[in-house]
Amino acid sequence: MPANPATAAASTQDKDPAEHVRQQQRDRLDGLNESAFEGGGGDRIEKQHAAGKLTARERIELLLDPGSFVEVDRLRVHRCRDFGMDKKHHPGDGVVTGYGQIDGRQVFVFAQDFTVFGGSLSETVAQKICKIYDLAMKVGAPVIGLNDSGGARIQEGVASLAGYADIFCANTLASGVIPQFSVILGPCAGGAVYSPALTDFVMMVKDTSFMFLTGPDVIKTVTHEEVTMEELGGALTHNRQSGVAHFAVDDDARAITTLRQLLSYIPNNNSENPPEVICQDDPERRDDVLRTIIPTNSNKPYDVREVIKPIVDDRHFFEVQSHFAQNVVIGFARLNGQSVGVVANQPQVLAGALDIDASDKAARFVRFCDSFNIPLITLVDVPGFLPGTRQEYGGIIRHGAKLLYAYAEATVPKLTVILRKAYGGAYCVMAPKHLRADVNLALPTAEIAVMGASGAVNIVMRGELKGAKDPEAKLKELSDDYADKFQNPYKAAELGYIDEVIVPENLRPRLCQSLMMLKNKRDELPPKKHGNIPL
Repeated sequence: MPANPATAAASTQDKDPAEHVRQQQRDRLDGLNESAFEGGGGDRIEKQHAAGKLTARERIELLLDPGSFVEVDRLRVHRCRDFGMDKKHHPGDGVVTGYGQIDGRQVFVFAQDFTVFGGSLSETVAQKICKIYDLAMKVGAPVIGLNDSGGARIQEGVASLAGYADIFCANTLASGVIPQFSVILGPCAGGAVYSPALTDFVMMVKDTSFMFLTGPDVIKTVTHEEVTMEELGGALTHNRQSGVAHFAVDDDARAITTLRQLLSYIPNNNSENPPEVICQDDPERRDDVLRTIIPTNSNKPYDVREVIKPIVDDRHFFEVQSHFAQNVVIGFARLNGQSVGVVANQPQVLAGALDIDASDKAARFVRFCDSFNIPLITLVDVPGFLPGTRQEYGGIIRHGAKLLYAYAEATVPKLTVILRKAYGGAYCVMAPKHLRADVNLALPTAEIAVMGASGAVNIVMRGELKGAKDPEAKLKELSDDYADKFQNPYKAAELGYIDEVIVPENLRPRLCQSLMMLKNKRDELPPKKHGNIPL
């Protein structure tokens, strides 16, 4: 007689309750096909595509090496029971997390899923992101955040706010230990903006990504200002005006490509050296074009990028924050296959003078390079700090001190080249020998002085000028004499502040030699908990 199915099931449960539960779990998992993990469903994915955006999983597939992604916490769901949320669950909740490889290198990644509850941050989402950070810190690998979120999940109240704070803490503890990258691929508002702000590099997509603490409606209510989302927190706003972002790209795909290129210059963690490549460009190459780029007239502008490119490998310079504080240029390059960070005054903008924004921009970049063992190349052509009440009231003293502090504290190899002007306090800030720079070079066109010749003569020889029959002719005569005696690199070389005065075409060979000499540099700071940089 055939057994009764109900009796058989009951008998199995009685014999092994744990096995019965496991069977139920297997049945449930078998019932979940791949479509169950496709975010918020077909309709919402179509809306995402219609907005010109990829889904979280599509972004990860584009970012990582094919087939390398391993998802973590794929089945986790939120625990909220209020506002009918107990009936709304999506596997993974509002974020996809895991790890994989980029060009064979281990990275960890999280991608907020806008198709699930608008990518809002729940307690569960925060826990998933923090777990990724914990793993990344243990193994020493970069973290990449693909941000596309409507903000905190309101239904969860303070639990979602606590989740943000947990992420901020993870960002802070990871700072200077592992590289952190934020790619803004949609909205990022309210407290959510502070996680990207704590990371090393922020990339935004034009027209589709936004960052702001308070939106246009709140601003209109409180201050009566009318502003669009794009004007308030769009990609170009944060790249040109606020300096919050480092890159502005056209679409999701371009963001991923740029990020992969950026990562190629940066090590996995603070205990490793940057990736090296086999150099196909002769380190002894001399480029005659360098003879003509810098004008003999010290008041005539030129593009310092045209000096950087002939010096570095394959003439390739990867600029960072190209839209912000354009009077200073920063970015990555390679010398004889080794990754280097470049900081250069830009005579094309404000004559290369340092202001508040330029000081902040350069100081943060210097500190990043020092954190991750990337040597620094500094090209100097600076007439001083930008004068004016706006700069003084804005705290140019404090902001300029940040750059001075960053260079003085840095222990990586530091190579400085004075191209032309190096005047006053700005000379002291731009990696001179006195801030522990290792190799300091100067071109014959270098002018190292407290100030320009005419300004110095007007102060020092005021009486002689007043008594002159022709003050203008006398000023020129005295200025030329002052420049010959003091406004050149040879006085500094006599004092040992400049190691060598070289012709421009020898810059690349000399920098490559110096970098090789400093490859095993060891330097330390006095024992302390941490310094007190003038923030």
